[in-house]
Amino acid sequence: MINAATVLNRLGKRSPAHGLPGEFYRDPGIYDLELKLIFYREWLFAAHTVELEQTGSYLTLQVGDYPIVLTRDRDGKIHAFVNSCRHRGARVCQESHGVAPKLVCPYHQWTYDLDGRLFAARQMGPHFDKSQFALRRIHCESVAGFIFVCVAPEPPDFEATRRQIEPYLLPHRLSEARVAFESTIVENGNWKLVWENNRECYHCARNHPELSITYPDRPTITSSDADPVVMEHWKRCEAAGLPSEFRLSADGQVRTSRVPLSGDAVSFTLSGRAAVKKPLSDAIDADLKVGSLLLFHYPSTWNHFLGDHALTFRVLPLGPTQTQLTTKWLVHREAVAGVDYDLDELTRVWLTTNDQDRHIVQENQIGMNAPLYEPGPYSEVTENGVRQFVDWYSHLLQARLRGEQLTDVA
Repeated sequence: MINAATVLNRLGKRSPAHGLPGEFYRDPGIYDLELKLIFYREWLFAAHTVELEQTGSYLTLQVGDYPIVLTRDRDGKIHAFVNSCRHRGARVCQESHGVAPKLVCPYHQWTYDLDGRLFAARQMGPHFDKSQFALRRIHCESVAGFIFVCVAPEPPDFEATRRQIEPYLLPHRLSEARVAFESTIVENGNWKLVWENNRECYHCARNHPELSITYPDRPTITSSDADPVVMEHWKRCEAAGLPSEFRLSADGQVRTSRVPLSGDAVSFTLSGRAAVKKPLSDAIDADLKVGSLLLFHYPSTWNHFLGDHALTFRVLPLGPTQTQLTTKWLVHREAVAGVDYDLDELTRVWLTTNDQDRHIVQENQIGMNAPLYEPGPYSEVTENGVRQFVDWYSHLLQARLRGEQLTDVA
């Protein structure tokens, strides 16, 4: 396995015009460093507030070695905890979702309140102080219907991220939506390959015929370049009160921009027509072609917010060459399946696209496993998004390895 000093040396010698060396996509030592220095220290997208709608709702996820459970307590507050009993460590909540008045460990029935306090523990003797054995708390922040978590003892400041994404998201009213469908797949590739594949459409026309019906693959569609079509779209949407202009956070981690869809398309469907009759938000003019609001927050989420529905994606690494991708389709909470939308029409394009990307990433990983693999140059026309992601990753990892304060890279 490659050690930290070697990683630092290789990142320092990397040409920004080229991708990362092959070992960054397969080496267990580098993967362990990424968990410790990125996934265990950054804010990660976990879920939506509407998935914890009622008192007693809980939701689980796994971040590296950290099992996590989210809850909503009787006061409506959302909490995040290590999903590990304070007795002998068993997972307290073993299902992906659920509703319960209290959290009961199935091993020895230690019972916790929804705010994490230990409520009861059988046969622990007269001197046992249950106040000392609450569930371990994890940092948790909610913004415009999104829940982010951070397992670090001292998390990065979240307020800059809140200030950037909240104005873009609020008009879509995700906190008033509901999840119509959820899909989780495992891609047999490194988590960075999943991200890099997402950050360019160099491959789209040939590999994603369904998506390419509505999503334009012009190189400048998601960049800060002065694309006149995109700028006109920004102008119209901003005039309607929808923040739309391209914005990249100072450290390169968060990216927001609204882009037009192709032609007269208003949604990701094979016809280009809306998949849901009832608009996602009553705050957005139903006749305004809002296109897709893009939100990227490295390392865990990219998203599309349309006029009729929203798509959110959560990226979590499972190992050096395996990644979990969870996709959720959100619609207006009063939209009824079979009446206001057809579930197959709503989900077909991105279920198909995800499966196509799963195959692409798997083949990419197989090729990169070759000991003789060397990265070629990026396309200066179509791969600026990939380069920006890899620059963010390289800068962050180098700074963390050196124990430095991060500096702005955007």
